[in-house]
Amino acid sequence: MRQTWRWFGPHDKVNLADARQAGAEGIVTALHHVPTGETWRPEEIASRQREVAFHPDGSITHLKWEVVESLPVSEAIKTQTGAWRAHLVHYRRSLENLAQAGISVVCYNFMPVLDWTRTDLAWRVAHGGTAMRFDLVDFAAFDIHILRRKGAAEDFPEAVVAEAARRFRAMVDDRRNQLAANVTAGLPGAQEHWSLDGLSVHLATYSGIGPQKLRSHLVDFLAEVAPTAERLGLRLCCHPDDPPFPLLGLPRIMSGLDDYRHVLEAVDLPANGATLCTGSLGARPDNDLPDMVRKLAPRIHFVHLRNVKRDTDEVPCSFHEAEHLAGDTDMVAVVAALLEEERRRREEGRSDARIPMRPDHGQDILDDLKRGAQPGYPAIGRLKGLAELRGVMAAFSHPEIGL
Repeated sequence: MRQTWRWFGPHDKVNLADARQAGAEGIVTALHHVPTGETWRPEEIASRQREVAFHPDGSITHLKWEVVESLPVSEAIKTQTGAWRAHLVHYRRSLENLAQAGISVVCYNFMPVLDWTRTDLAWRVAHGGTAMRFDLVDFAAFDIHILRRKGAAEDFPEAVVAEAARRFRAMVDDRRNQLAANVTAGLPGAQEHWSLDGLSVHLATYSGIGPQKLRSHLVDFLAEVAPTAERLGLRLCCHPDDPPFPLLGLPRIMSGLDDYRHVLEAVDLPANGATLCTGSLGARPDNDLPDMVRKLAPRIHFVHLRNVKRDTDEVPCSFHEAEHLAGDTDMVAVVAALLEEERRRREEGRSDARIPMRPDHGQDILDDLKRGAQPGYPAIGRLKGLAELRGVMAAFSHPEIGL
């Protein structure tokens, strides 16, 4: 697999020199400053490519922008309201401009309102480092007692509701404010950060939109943009829900194998593919990740390799982000299945035989604890994860024992 690294632009506290020293071969980034729904203009794309190619002192990084993550899908498109048709035009224009710039892999998601959700961005783990965590009870405390969403208590088991009330009463104002900020943090790298009132307004736009309707909107979106991607030689890849179960009364439609099969079959073009995120999908015990690799293999265009440790095997559940080889997902088996798919692609002569992957997230360890990087994206924690994954890949690729 091609080893890539997510970078949030010139203000990222983990810089391109760090990425290069960690062993990255390519960069995953986006135009985070461009408002969702607008066109990514050629000059903006070219500017970001130059920022990736050269260090601030003008020296060459030996890195290129290889994967877009993400080209955001607007809430208007997801709900098919307002200027959604104009946003589709802008999306197709952005694809045209990215293809013209030589970028061929575009990751996106179709999660309503909140693109990912954590209740703690720096939860202390046993070895003294920190990790991101989703705590179901804390989330219920936010939903029921801070956001005060109508009917929220009905979405949680009685025991969770009772414990959430107890925890909320014990929280000081700073903890309540921090919990709200964590939950509403928005897409990593983006400028969005919801207020409670703003979040409530956006939740209301999904009134009457259940899983079936949202799924049909995703198919409609792909029917509009996937043919453009196919013509341009681009590979679109949908990221799964994070976490992969309903929150805030919103539908989730990309949480397991059947969800992916539905949209890949509905718009059956090679350009319409999947971002396999083992961390997001691994938060559900009913997702067999090695099996998902095998069954989705020809349409996997991008891979996020990370691990989570679930508190229970209930759905939904609490979980935290584990070390890459230490969580509930059998990462070695996942890597083996991906390398087998690469071997098959080479035999077919596919130009995309080498699948781009990145060590997704990581625990803050050592000097990460003082750097203050983007939550989930430390330097040393990701370096450690990439080194572990590279070791697994090297073992499987060895001529004496490899695939």
